[in-house]
Amino acid sequence: MAQTNINIRMDEELKKNFEEICNNLGLNMSVAFNVFAKAVVRKQGIPFEVSLRNDTFYNDANMERLTQSLASLRSGNIIVQESDEDGYE
Repeated sequence: MAQTNINIRMDEELKKNFEEICNNLGLNMSVAFNVFAKAVVRKQGIPFEVSLRNDTFYNDANMERLTQSLASLRSGNIIVQESDEDGYE
């Protein structure tokens, strides 16, 4: 299969960080971009969510719950809940 070159412009610091991560994974940037391109072709779209939505953690319901929890903490009304998920009792 014939090879072709692609030029990509990106922020210098982003390139440095990306290259470092690729190197730590045993890849070079060319291989990493090829992995991405193959995933796009296989999925017929971007292989991860691209959204304008804010971070879902900071949605209205979570922010209200955090505000209520902080108010309870500040008023001394603390509820301790124990969980044995870690295997501790």
